[in-house]
Amino acid sequence: MLSRWKSPLLLERKRRRYTTALVRVLYRRSGFNALPMIALGFLGLILLGSVLLTLPVASATGHRVPWFDALFTSTSAVCVTGLVVRDTGTAYSTFGHVVLMFLIESGGLGFMTFATLLFRLMGRGFTMRDRLIMLESLNQDNLGGVVNLVMWVARSTFIVQITGAALFSIRLIPIYGVAKGLFFSAFHAVSAFCNAGFDLFGGGRSMTGFSGDVLMNLTAIALVVVGGLGFGTVHDIVDKKCFRRLRLNTKLVLVSYGTLLLAGFVAVLAFEWGNPHTLGPLNTGEKMLAALFQSVTLRTAGFNTIDQAGLRDSTKLVGGILMLIGCAPASTGGGIKVTTFALIVLTVRMVARGESSIVVFKRRIDHTMIQRAVAIAFIAITVAFVDICALSLIQPGYALLDLFYECVSAVGTVGISAIGTANLRPLGRLLIIISMYIGRIGPLTMALLFMKRQTRARELVKYPEDRVMLG
Repeated sequence: MLSRWKSPLLLERKRRRYTTALVRVLYRRSGFNALPMIALGFLGLILLGSVLLTLPVASATGHRVPWFDALFTSTSAVCVTGLVVRDTGTAYSTFGHVVLMFLIESGGLGFMTFATLLFRLMGRGFTMRDRLIMLESLNQDNLGGVVNLVMWVARSTFIVQITGAALFSIRLIPIYGVAKGLFFSAFHAVSAFCNAGFDLFGGGRSMTGFSGDVLMNLTAIALVVVGGLGFGTVHDIVDKKCFRRLRLNTKLVLVSYGTLLLAGFVAVLAFEWGNPHTLGPLNTGEKMLAALFQSVTLRTAGFNTIDQAGLRDSTKLVGGILMLIGCAPASTGGGIKVTTFALIVLTVRMVARGESSIVVFKRRIDHTMIQRAVAIAFIAITVAFVDICALSLIQPGYALLDLFYECVSAVGTVGISAIGTANLRPLGRLLIIISMYIGRIGPLTMALLFMKRQTRARELVKYPEDRVMLG
């Protein structure tokens, strides 16, 4: 009885996927490719932001900020990273902060979300090409409901951010007054939800002044986690409301995200418990809260409540690995994504058990997905490795592990630094700019390129198989 009830739904899902795949193939044969448009869209936002931030009205002093510094800040905002070469709270005016908030929001949600809202306000319809770009930007496979999903993402984002701003204002209004406190609350709610890590507290303190504040910490953690789980994941949770009924992708995201969060929490507690520069001076409750916050921020949030320069080497090493993994697909965070890491781990388990395929939650994973996961991880690790080698040549006075922490923070679009990004030389800053852009665009774009290769026509020539020695 249950199988009969489920079969029409399964057939309808397959029909939608085949229809979407067919439309993609037809448009690709016509020469249309959404990937360059997505990459160019982010690049356009970066350049626009750099111009706006160089205006005298955007500076706190009334003097123009150098264009290269503005370019770095704009790239960091659009790529939702949080690395800065100028203190955000003191270097820019209210106009500059509004520009940054717009760049963070558009970078976190994607420029196509804003374009969709603008088209709706103008009463403009959506062409098939518009829908394909939305489909690629949100990493979805259902062409029919992509516009409704984008509108749901926009509505839900604003509701979550308003709620977070209201909770932040309970603490910030008594400190900064009504007007400034409300603006600070809105800015940090947007920055936290988009996993950006920009703050206006000044002095490069981030949230270290609130390390023992439960309300500020838990509000920031909730915003970061909701933004980092991915729009499709959150939509599926709200729609299904039952773990058993969730899609496989949602289940895999929740399990892997939660596991990595717990692993980071335990690692920070174990390594930093007695460290006088980080958790040492705090009481037990504050240590638990700070360790949890640090684990969450390694999911590409960018905020910090403890001094990153004071971390032990073991914590930096583990933290760098967690930063490279990042958040969920189609989220506001970066990294290779938790599902990619999960598939690699499941592949190792499959080989160790001598199995022929990956089976998880009673579903078999297609081998092409494993290939893509390996490709994404390889690309990200290669970019990080090249960055570390190059930065070690540009900045010879720093420890290699600190440079590793900086580079992985840029590639993973995290935004925490152990050396202070402002201390980098111009060439080092340029390297970080490129790394942040690749981190925001590269892994996803490369993954989609591999997917397109897999959907091409079948090979006409098949060569005989052979074996190579491994291990």
